[in-house]
Amino acid sequence: MPSWSGGRRGGEAMTGIPGRVRIVEVGPRDGLQNEREVLPTEAKLAWIAKIADAGFTEIETGSFVRPEAVPQLADSEEIFRMLAPRAGVRYTALVPNMRGMERALLCGVRSIAVFTAASETFNRKNTNASIAQSFERFAPVLERARAEGVRARGYVSTAFYCPYEGRVTAERAVEVIVRLMDMGCEEVSVGDTIGMAVPSDLASLLSRLGDRLDLSRIALHFHDTRGTALANVYAALLAGIAVFDSSAGGLGGCPYAPGATGNLATEDLVYLLHGLGVETGVNLGRLVEATRVVEEALGRPLPSKAYQAIRLAGLPRAEA
Repeated sequence: MPSWSGGRRGGEAMTGIPGRVRIVEVGPRDGLQNEREVLPTEAKLAWIAKIADAGFTEIETGSFVRPEAVPQLADSEEIFRMLAPRAGVRYTALVPNMRGMERALLCGVRSIAVFTAASETFNRKNTNASIAQSFERFAPVLERARAEGVRARGYVSTAFYCPYEGRVTAERAVEVIVRLMDMGCEEVSVGDTIGMAVPSDLASLLSRLGDRLDLSRIALHFHDTRGTALANVYAALLAGIAVFDSSAGGLGGCPYAPGATGNLATEDLVYLLHGLGVETGVNLGRLVEATRVVEEALGRPLPSKAYQAIRLAGLPRAEA
């Protein structure tokens, strides 16, 4: 084990940024959905268990879209039925409509997510519906969630740029985000779906959002297509954001977003946050062990820089 100098690693958080961040691990759903190699259910369950062992409190675990639409996630019902409950761990499922909601409830799901976009063209290609129609579809889902005491999260894709329409104005993204909140989402995850955003784009959106709602209810979901994800995370931290989505190993992509590569890698995010003295509750060594499980199952190297570096050189002493 090399004796790396950790800098602020393990110390107090830098002034002006949150002392603790919650990471939503989206690998088992968003990370896998674009993978052609369909993993066996047993391999997914083993991976999810390892992720929970690493200290995550929320794991996006499956999706109740039509099984033929996303074959990789066709076993979501089985996975939710077989998941071993863990104190303090929330397993979330993506639910597109009432049919999906009914399936999720029958499997004991207690945390759901609905999704739309800030770009009309992307939303039509992703869901075969306009933004207005997508709200109509999940309005009864959110009503049912409230009635059942199920926690609801919202996703807004293409909040900064769209692969078909180009730049998305902050005003348009804010309207969609606020509407999700008004309909009952406890938290909304705002996505840079094609990885084009830079900190100035983020500042524009967050300043407008801050005028309309409490930013503590906002999560950010970055893709690292152009290498700007961590710069955006740091800018978001300075704005007070304390919830981020990420995917173990950097898995991910979107079949309806040409050129979009993987999500922000969880290992890269954790390495940065721990280096800044921000608590996450995540054990980086155990996270690397979890990612190794899915990397071996997929049979190819995963793109996370921190993951690959740690595999080669080992953990810094403060992270062991």
